Amino acid sequence: LWVIDLPLAMPGGVARGTRTTVVRRADGGLLLHAPGPLAPGDLDAVSALGPVRVLVAPNAFHHLFLEAAVRAFPEAELHAAASVRAKHPELAMQPLGSEPGAPWMGVLEQQHVAGAPRLDETVFFHPASRTLLLTDLCFHMRRADGWLTRAFLRVAGAWNRFGPSRLARSMFKDRAAVRASVDRILAWDFDRVVVTHGDLVESGGRERLREAFAGV
Repeated sequence: LWVIDLPLAMPGGVARGTRTTVVRRADGGLLLHAPGPLAPGDLDAVSALGPVRVLVAPNAFHHLFLEAAVRAFPEAELHAAASVRAKHPELAMQPLGSEPGAPWMGVLEQQHVAGAPRLDETVFFHPASRTLLLTDLCFHMRRADGWLTRAFLRVAGAWNRFGPSRLARSMFKDRAAVRASVDRILAWDFDRVVVTHGDLVESGGRERLREAFAGV
């Protein structure tokens, strides 16, 4: 499992960055989780690891670079959240279900976060490395370039802490369903957490996630 840190700025100049995770399957093929703005050098580095077989858009918001990823890896299957499929009817894709898809069976486990339809996030677990893959369910922003980014993150409740932002919490429409999903995630034996925005949680990730959702 590898991660690629990538630049990403919101309208207005708020820079929060993003991260693509690369997972090797048992057959040597690769899965790209949350494909971001991959530069030519990034594409070369990924291709050097092996053939990309699967692209995964794990929630409602990580779809902006899908078309570029499909062009870069035309042989890869695209699997996406239902909300992403609605936004890109021009792309052939398969839905993320509640059970692991065949292309990553035995390599990744998954859990859709119920009760938050606007987020529509599926969380993945890589047992071989005891790594949890989150997208926007939690942020871990501890570094920022410029006062504007820091101010935005403070207002969003996403500065210098690990956990769901205020925006993510506002999308929890059925808190009991969210809580049940998080409990199933906490049943996995993970230690490391890869977030899409912010620093990795290199160890103690399960307890950190438990604490982050204590009030949900």
